Amino acid sequence: MSFNTSFLLSPLVLLSTFVVPSVTLAEQVQVEYQIQPESIAEIEFSSNQLAQVNSVSQLSDVQPNDWAFQALQSLVERYGCIVGYPNGTYRGDRPITRYEFAAGLNACLDRVNELIATSTASLVTKEDLATLQKLQQEFSAELATLRDRVDTLEASTAQLEANQFSTTTKLTGEAIFAVAGVFGDQAADNNNNSDDNPDLEDNIILADRVRLTLDTSFSGRDRLRTRLQARNVTEFQNDVTGTRMTRLGFDGDEDNDVGITELYYKFPVGDQLKVIVAPVKGNLDDIVQTLSPFQSSGSGSISRFGRYNPIYRSIVSGAALGLTYGVSKNTSLTLAYKASDGSDPTNSNGLFDGNYSALAQLIFQPIKSFDLSLTYIRSYYTENGNTGVNVTSSTGSENARRPFGNVATSADTLGLETNWRISPKFIIGGWAGYSLAHSEVSDDDADILNYAVTLAFPDLGGEGNLGGIVFGMPPKVISSSQTEDRDTSLHIEGFYRLQITDNISITPGVFVITNPEHNDNNDSIFVGTIRTTFKF
Repeated sequence: MSFNTSFLLSPLVLLSTFVVPSVTLAEQVQVEYQIQPESIAEIEFSSNQLAQVNSVSQLSDVQPNDWAFQALQSLVERYGCIVGYPNGTYRGDRPITRYEFAAGLNACLDRVNELIATSTASLVTKEDLATLQKLQQEFSAELATLRDRVDTLEASTAQLEANQFSTTTKLTGEAIFAVAGVFGDQAADNNNNSDDNPDLEDNIILADRVRLTLDTSFSGRDRLRTRLQARNVTEFQNDVTGTRMTRLGFDGDEDNDVGITELYYKFPVGDQLKVIVAPVKGNLDDIVQTLSPFQSSGSGSISRFGRYNPIYRSIVSGAALGLTYGVSKNTSLTLAYKASDGSDPTNSNGLFDGNYSALAQLIFQPIKSFDLSLTYIRSYYTENGNTGVNVTSSTGSENARRPFGNVATSADTLGLETNWRISPKFIIGGWAGYSLAHSEVSDDDADILNYAVTLAFPDLGGEGNLGGIVFGMPPKVISSSQTEDRDTSLHIEGFYRLQITDNISITPGVFVITNPEHNDNNDSIFVGTIRTTFKF
């Protein structure tokens, strides 16, 4: 059995779609370190994921009517020098580099040498060998370069293995430096006399927030996350502005003391169910999807209100259990329970005797570019908890936060969230939230409403950039048996995240609160910041 030169030329032409892809050092390290795609960017392929195929029928995307079928069949079944991807595909229409062609040619040459060594040289004619030798000489420079690249890769990988942090854990970090300030005539208050309002504390500040995150995977599909945080970002509220509506989205001041701000374990049960357990702290956006393009505190909206629907903040912080079930390809259901003082066994604390929230959320995607979620939250707040009563978690007026004062309060909250990707560079979204609060010590009730429209402009002016506009109303008591918010505050925000490098972004932004505390006796307050975020 032999083949002639004209037959060889067809397989060699076929090698222009050969599947020996280039592999970057980062991809190789990710495979060697067993860092799973759930916690890092997805890895499309790597060198040790390619598998030899014995028959062209094993390649699902190769059909007998393909123009190169016969040539590919010969290379696979006669010479065994073609490999496929792990999912059984060949990807014959993919362009390749000269390096990849050289690698494919080298694989065939190795196979020919093996046939010669095993006394099967009759399969190859002298003319064929002469043609192959000519090609080997023509691509000798590329083959030498390829060998150098492999040697360098092996040396670099060996060095990384010797100094690796962990085979199962990935360490990431984020540091924020922010210049911020508030501007306006006077701070807000709740009375009807604008003459006695205090002055704004309007000195410009420079503050920081630093996070270190450890993501550990034991099976490749699970994640144990531990996050450490230190920060000294002043909260623009109370003594500074007189209202919580002016808070930044990344604020909080612990005098840069380091503490654990996130600890959870997420794992799958079968193919459709995901479970998350957070014994100490668990952020809501780790349990449910908020459908907001401005969700991130480090790279999204600059304000607390503008990040996502404030009803999610009505859920108490603390220990959590969450279940997400994939009902269908485009529908998922999430159930969650959180207790603010789950580790405290004293009276009015613990998992079931203190502040708690229970959530049910259904997310539906009728078309690929449009997401819609319906949310229900049942919450209970005691006056004895660590934070006391805080129905809207410091995003609305004081009346919306404690509609009956600091007394035991329950609330049933409904939410609607949506996100429509009109194009890759324009996303329109928004939300509405409605809470029915009830005093647990009297028959008093209150209705609380908030809403917002968001406009996102991904890659505005360059890849990785983000322009954002938020317009909405912070939580307002629209009806109450005690005290209602008589006027209306509006939140108007604009920001632009400029991606300087893959690891550094700068976000200047400003937002204004009109009629703070839903009181038109208060002057508008402006909040501005320049947020610089470093990620590593």
